[in-house]
Amino acid sequence: MQSLAIEDQNINKSKLPLYLSIGIVGCLVAAYFFIPPAQGFMDEAWNVLTSGNTNKIQQWFKDFGWIAPLVLIFAMVAQMFLIVVPTIALMVVSILAYGPVWGSLIVFVAVFTASSVGYWIGRYFGPGIVDKIIGHKTEKKVADFLKDYGFWAIFITRLNPFLSNDAISFVGGILKMSYRKFITATIAGIAPLTIFIAILGKSTQGLKMGLLWGSIVSLVLFAGYIYWDKKIRKD
Repeated sequence: MQSLAIEDQNINKSKLPLYLSIGIVGCLVAAYFFIPPAQGFMDEAWNVLTSGNTNKIQQWFKDFGWIAPLVLIFAMVAQMFLIVVPTIALMVVSILAYGPVWGSLIVFVAVFTASSVGYWIGRYFGPGIVDKIIGHKTEKKVADFLKDYGFWAIFITRLNPFLSNDAISFVGGILKMSYRKFITATIAGIAPLTIFIAILGKSTQGLKMGLLWGSIVSLVLFAGYIYWDKKIRKD
């Protein structure tokens, strides 16, 4: 009975990001239907960001001035606690809006900031807080993965746009991994992904296919590394 109670408690804790996301979506929906200026802004944003017109997207962001890059960086940090804002989407928007050079720089600063925030939350607040964000089961699985592969676990997680970047930041802090090692692996992994997005950013269709194949290739390579590592250990 006690073990069941603990499991239920962990399940409830892990739903916190879901509740936060539902609350934000609810507020946005209410604003859309009851606040005309908000409706106009959301319609414009949707039309611009889905237009596929790089010049149009860049001009739209430039109209916001210096605050737009800060918003993108803040959004990258905020998405760690939500499920409605994927990291890869923010990376793509940054590069589409500011081009391959400045857009990539914004991505690096945003990922560096978000990863550092996640790391220090895990390090100073421990599993009690992190379990509320990502759930106990996820925390344990990521911890085992990180203990086994260390630097390379972080590297491949950053390199693959569809793996849980946020969870590994929190858990890296919980395990008190060297911050220098953690952030070096983060930058080393995010660099090729960012360059890849920057190269393909001119074509929306090419970007989608590139991300898909890049994800598959990185997973296959890492699976090969794990197989080789386990074979070496066994021998």
